[in-house]
Amino acid sequence: MDGSTLDILLFLFATFAGAFVAGLSGFAFGLVAASLWLYILNPVQSATLIVAFGLLVQGYSVWKLREALDWQRLWPFIAGAAIGVPAGVTLLTWSDPRSVRIAVGIILILYSAYAFVRPALKFSGGGRASDGAIGFLNGVLGGLTGLAGILVTIWCNLRGWPKDVQRTVFQPVAVAIFLMSAIWLGAKGTVTAETAKFFVIGLPCVLAGTWLGLKLFGRIDEATFRKIVLALLFVSGATLMF
Repeated sequence: MDGSTLDILLFLFATFAGAFVAGLSGFAFGLVAASLWLYILNPVQSATLIVAFGLLVQGYSVWKLREALDWQRLWPFIAGAAIGVPAGVTLLTWSDPRSVRIAVGIILILYSAYAFVRPALKFSGGGRASDGAIGFLNGVLGGLTGLAGILVTIWCNLRGWPKDVQRTVFQPVAVAIFLMSAIWLGAKGTVTAETAKFFVIGLPCVLAGTWLGLKLFGRIDEATFRKIVLALLFVSGATLMF
């Protein structure tokens, strides 16, 4: 088995694993997939594929949950993200992305570790203004790091919403951020023939992994879902730092 074949197999495994985790938890596709992709792809290819596959993974999941979507609850997050994404992309021109990733990683680790050992935190106040502010900050973070739904995921956890409600919030927000990022990346001309080839060969793995993750999601309870989300937030923080 030559090196190129091993590269393809590694790519397919990472793509399936990322799609499965995203189908199960509702986020973290990019973190799981890119942890292995970056051994064989350059950062631009990886970012482009995260956005392209992320749109499919999150879009398919949102379609499955479409009847439960509450647009009155969603619009402040999406409106805030629409302002935050271009702000985050603009910050890339002068900020140090590594410093931002380390800072976000520390926050994720501290929050998830605290939430693991303490009773479930709940915050019921704030209303639409707070939701819009979280959407804006999530958009900024998405523009800076590609993490499309991390802050909204934490916010949903803090609000104590049921797992089904949480997914009907942070997944549509992630789709909106991925779509905005896709437009920006397309305008920058980052989609090459080589990247398109990886997209085509990885597509079946994305569909299969997402389907399997969604199947398992329907069989877990609220406590298990919360633990999965917190574990992924912790791993996400460690990944960003190291």
